[in-house]
Amino acid sequence: MHPPRGCFRSFCRIPLSGLPEKEVQMTNLKKIGMIAAGAALLSTGAFAASKHNPMVGGAAMYPTKTIVENAVNSKDHTTLVAAVKAAGLVDTLSGPGPFTVFAPTNAAFAKLPAGTVDTLLKPENKATLTSILTYHVVSGKMSAAMLAKNAAAHGGKATLTTVQGEPLIVSKGPGKSWMLTDAKGGTAKITIADVNQSNGVIHVIDSVLMP
Repeated sequence: MHPPRGCFRSFCRIPLSGLPEKEVQMTNLKKIGMIAAGAALLSTGAFAASKHNPMVGGAAMYPTKTIVENAVNSKDHTTLVAAVKAAGLVDTLSGPGPFTVFAPTNAAFAKLPAGTVDTLLKPENKATLTSILTYHVVSGKMSAAMLAKNAAAHGGKATLTTVQGEPLIVSKGPGKSWMLTDAKGGTAKITIADVNQSNGVIHVIDSVLMP
């Protein structure tokens, strides 16, 4: 027997396998209940997932978005985004990667001598700016756990080769913190770790690293 047109097969009041009308109705009610429960679970799951998206600069960072797509939403990284644009690295950091990016905040850039950022953003200083920015990028996706494991395997210090070409040292800092030491001996603290992206991971840092 075929259900009437416009009638959903699961909810038609047609006896199934010879079941009485009342039992069919009960079966349909159970199906409706299961669908409602499933919708509730999906809704709860989506909400739970959103709670795990780390907040950076007042915005949620989504692992389904690229490094650039997430960074532009962070109020703490407007200087970094402007620098990435000036250096012509938007397409690179929007690519498949994966990349590990140590992302200085606006406050980190503000620690530099007065006028440094404005000077670096000038077209004639693009090469220098690119060198500094790529010194904050490592090929591959390295979580905080991977950095810690690497450091433990090398006497407490992990040496990373940056995209710029020069090394960057990762070591344990005070308490549970992790520190980066640049080629000039300057240090930066990882303040927010494991901000996962679709093309890598970001670790937020409190100082600008210098090659």
